[in-house]
Amino acid sequence: MNDLNLVIFFHQIAVMLGVALLLGQVMRHLGQAAVLGELIGGVVLGPTLLGTFFPEAYQWLFPKGEVVSAELNSLIQLGMLLFMFVAGLEVDVSHAWEKRKAVILTSLFGVLVPFGLGVGSIFAMPDLQGEPRAVSIWIFAIFFGTALSISALPVILRTLMDLDLLRTEIGIVIMSAAPVSDLIGWTLFAGIIHVVTTTGSVGASCALSFLKVIILSAVIVFGLPMISRRLLRSIPNFFTWPNGFISMIILTVLIVAGLAEWLGLHPFFSAFLVGIALREHFLQRGNHIREILYQFALSFFTPLYFVSIGLRANFIESFDFKLVSVVFLIACLGKVIGAGTGAFWGGMSPRRALCVGFGLNARGAMEIVLASVALDMKLIDHRVFVALFIMALLTSMLSGPVIKKLSSAEPAARIDTDSAKESGPG
Repeated sequence: MNDLNLVIFFHQIAVMLGVALLLGQVMRHLGQAAVLGELIGGVVLGPTLLGTFFPEAYQWLFPKGEVVSAELNSLIQLGMLLFMFVAGLEVDVSHAWEKRKAVILTSLFGVLVPFGLGVGSIFAMPDLQGEPRAVSIWIFAIFFGTALSISALPVILRTLMDLDLLRTEIGIVIMSAAPVSDLIGWTLFAGIIHVVTTTGSVGASCALSFLKVIILSAVIVFGLPMISRRLLRSIPNFFTWPNGFISMIILTVLIVAGLAEWLGLHPFFSAFLVGIALREHFLQRGNHIREILYQFALSFFTPLYFVSIGLRANFIESFDFKLVSVVFLIACLGKVIGAGTGAFWGGMSPRRALCVGFGLNARGAMEIVLASVALDMKLIDHRVFVALFIMALLTSMLSGPVIKKLSSAEPAARIDTDSAKESGPG
């Protein structure tokens, strides 16, 4: 990167952070989650508004035509690994186990219902696929159902943090069910990609992806705690505290994320699992370090990430009102009804079950990543990509306000853990 590129790089970060901070505070003053302002900030800075109405300013900020450059995207991805690691530290598996019935049913119905509606809608309205059809309607239908089944863990997490619901029954069920739903969805998508790029079957491809997930998860959750016990005893003998501890944590997250990427799995999820696996060790010796990592990730990296969501598409071009409406309606009905029903049958009150449904309804950048890969592989056209993008943005924007309204009418008691009592973020 030469000097001019470095200047542009710094300007992009400064403008994105400034807009995120401004609109995030505006949303807070309006009683909404700050992440809503950050998502809107991306739309304001992107090709939809700034690029359309102020093209010279847009060209100055993004002179290469790359709204999110490779350098900036790498920085954002690195920061989100740190954020997802800290998020994993907030998940108390013991409390999740206490709510296991609600978690299992929420995960199950939160995938099956939207997946079934998505597949069924394609066969009921085959024109949604568009022309020309690069893949069979079966492949497209399975992809569409899969796309409606996933959630956006970073968006959900940030919304729950903003609303101070992370350590409540609602937050525990949502944060425990979301990774399971995403595992199923990303496994299906990996199988679809394998089918499109090879001559294998969907079933065999999905089975292989699921096996990789199980093995990696087992290694992280059961192997890391054993390794970390020895490291915690040896670090003071070789490194200064807490610098050595922080460095070892970041090194671990990066190695595991690289392994996950190599296996064809999502690195964000691996970082989340590392946080879950090392939670007990942070409670014993590193709780103040967790607070440092959390504040840095929340103040710098996550605003960049959420602003970048709105930068990736032009909502004016390739806009199909019918397609956008159908995708949004099916997505909301499938996830809210499916996950909400599972939570209700799992023992939660109707209002809190609805909170769970709307919480898992947020799609965010995970949806956009999936749609981008599908577009590159010609599984979908630009119409479908824009529809999925808008659905991801709207469901993320809808999640916080609805949860806040529902939860305020029936406040959920906080489930305090040792970490929460000491200093944890809320």
